[in-house]
Amino acid sequence: MKNKLSILFLLVTVFAHSQNVFNKKLILMGSSFEITVVAKDSTEGFKHINSAISEIKRIETLISSWDSNSQTSLINQNSGIKPVKVDQELFDLIERAIKLSKLTNGAFDISYASMDKIWKFDGSMTKMPSEEDIKKSVEKVGYENIILNKEKQTVYLKLKGMKIGFGAIGKGYAADKAKALLIKNGVTAGIINASGDLNTWGTQPNGNDWMVAIVNPLNKSKVFSWFPVKNRAVVTSGNYEKYVRFNDKLYTHIIDPRTGYPATGVLSVSIFTKTAELADALATSVFVMGKDTGLDFINQLNGVECIIIDENNKIITSNNIQLNTQN
Repeated sequence: MKNKLSILFLLVTVFAHSQNVFNKKLILMGSSFEITVVAKDSTEGFKHINSAISEIKRIETLISSWDSNSQTSLINQNSGIKPVKVDQELFDLIERAIKLSKLTNGAFDISYASMDKIWKFDGSMTKMPSEEDIKKSVEKVGYENIILNKEKQTVYLKLKGMKIGFGAIGKGYAADKAKALLIKNGVTAGIINASGDLNTWGTQPNGNDWMVAIVNPLNKSKVFSWFPVKNRAVVTSGNYEKYVRFNDKLYTHIIDPRTGYPATGVLSVSIFTKTAELADALATSVFVMGKDTGLDFINQLNGVECIIIDENNKIITSNNIQLNTQN
């Protein structure tokens, strides 16, 4: 559904007491992660960081669709055949994903993984796919065909060849789980940056809030605006590198799972809310909905704000956001 960006966030941190801030960058879930914690010394700091890494790896084992032995893969392998019993954690994640699909009228849909990949964003496309091929590409997509049985704790995909995937929600979920574990273990402040799915808590050692900068999607060295972020998640979805253009119209790599057509008119969407899982899903949804429908949708949700940058590089914000723009 979308290709996450690892560079849309610039963390602005004041290291007045840098000996109390410890971080580590590494590849997890096939993407760049950075884990930052505040601790009294390096022994404690990296002990906590390593526990967060273990938690993220556990999540990956659960939701991975490329691991043939994962529960997610077993669900996909049995599509159109039989229900699959899963852990309560995975069942609950899928149940929340279906609720988000209903909330967004299908703009977010974990069954997007069933989509035929007929759009190429590597420069090889010379013409648009046919209308017939586009329609056919989403025949097996549809959250309505994900059947949950609460009593038996099973998941069943009704259509043969149907698949689910967590590419548009999994990293946000992993960030939330890592944060929750660290808080449980007594870490008072930190940041989980899951390749652009970012969750924060507490403050910097000097008492200042963590700061996050939204960069210009057309010029990664330019900052549009910065925000203090405290006990909040921020997720940005963007398309400025992966797109095709036909008849002077830009088509992004984020595909509408309802139609098979790429989203148009938007360069990036940043969502601010309580959890990275929710922000992850909503960033994709707003991108697919477009700036007008997406903005109206966000303005109806409590505790959610967004910044949209349209194809003309214009900044559009939801209610209750105050921009501190940078030149």
